[in-house]
Amino acid sequence: MKYLKYVLGIIALLGVLFIAKGFITPSISYTSEIVVNKPAKEAWAVMNDESKTSQWLTGIKKQEHVSGEKGKIGGVTKYTFEENGQESIVVETIKALRPNEHIAMDFVMDGVMEMDYKMDSSGKDGKTHIKSSTTTKGIGLFMRSMVSFMEGTMQAQEDENMNKLKKLIEANTTDYFPVAEEELVERVQE
Repeated sequence: MKYLKYVLGIIALLGVLFIAKGFITPSISYTSEIVVNKPAKEAWAVMNDESKTSQWLTGIKKQEHVSGEKGKIGGVTKYTFEENGQESIVVETIKALRPNEHIAMDFVMDGVMEMDYKMDSSGKDGKTHIKSSTTTKGIGLFMRSMVSFMEGTMQAQEDENMNKLKKLIEANTTDYFPVAEEELVERVQE
């Protein structure tokens, strides 16, 4: 009986420490950066090409525009992710946008977590520096505590996604900015 009290005491202490961690660390923040050997305009086009999203966002199975103007401030998109046979839904709302430079979005996984996500890019000499910044907090006491223990995992996932994005951008062969035939004739005549 004495050992049972110790075991229960240890379990209770661990439970209190788990909940306390959520109060001490109510959110986590992390960044990830890449430099790609492509101009900012092309890098931005690849990042926003829905047909290529699954090539750099791990686990994405489906994306569906929900409301607002697609790709504009206020636009809402629902993403379905699958990991280990389990689906999760994440809803994205675009909060700020400067094409080729900056996008800010809120991501919500209902009942689980909220993410404030920003991506900035700047180009120089045909190269583009891309940086993502994320602040994540769990919804509710239990998930706040869970998220406080997940910083390393979430950082690793973002680094993996950004490295996949870098490879995708650098391997891009899609011409997102074709020159109109009349413009090409004018260039040749000059």
